[in-house]
Amino acid sequence: MSPTTGLQDISARANGAAAATPLHVAIIMDGNGRWAKRRGMPRVLGHRAGVAALKRTVEGAPAAGVGVLTVFGFSTENWRRPAHEVSELMRLLKAYVDSDLDRLAREGVRVRVIGRRVGLAPDIQEVIERAERRTADNDRFVLQVAFNYGGQADIVDAARQFAQKVERGEAKAADLDEALFESMLSTAQAPAPDVIVRTSGERRISNFLLWECAYAELVFQDVLWPDYGPDHLAAAVAEYQGRDRRYGGIAADDVAVAG
Repeated sequence: MSPTTGLQDISARANGAAAATPLHVAIIMDGNGRWAKRRGMPRVLGHRAGVAALKRTVEGAPAAGVGVLTVFGFSTENWRRPAHEVSELMRLLKAYVDSDLDRLAREGVRVRVIGRRVGLAPDIQEVIERAERRTADNDRFVLQVAFNYGGQADIVDAARQFAQKVERGEAKAADLDEALFESMLSTAQAPAPDVIVRTSGERRISNFLLWECAYAELVFQDVLWPDYGPDHLAAAVAEYQGRDRRYGGIAADDVAVAG
């Protein structure tokens, strides 16, 4: 079974008989800093509370009918934050893997990390590779973590990859189409997200899955990420289920009227 086929199969099983249930939910986990500030706490404590929210959400996702969950953990722009905060975010990734990898593996969760590996410290790269290697054969649920990820950077990396193939004589410019380009993105192994959720009340995409969000439904929830959990995810799924996805076409009822 190829990696791509495996992820598609996981999504199909999660969808089951409920055609309106999203196969793939992506979340911009926003609000850790504001959560901490409202409580008079350092920002790093907000990030720690955010890890607890991630654990709750991952555990509740399969019950909501979700097969693939992608979360925005650390962006290419987050390097601009104070050094002590960046260091804490790196430490939290390691702590999450160390504390939860056995459970994730046991429960059939496959972990994938998308984003640039170059520039990450060797110990962070080792943690990522260990999580992916340990869970590579799992097929119940996929947790995809966007780490050192940016939508623009991923598009540039894919374009560079194709340009290098042309330089080596392995491809021609005329070969490039949407499907081929998409296959070179770091997200190529997973289906496109059906719904993108952002917490905290902000209404921006913030350089997240820019190519992949072309037909995703957007759901904005007024809850800070550390307060998030399975009930909020279920509410996002319910909102998605009420949408009419037409992919550039028109609704069936409109077709009947036009006819």
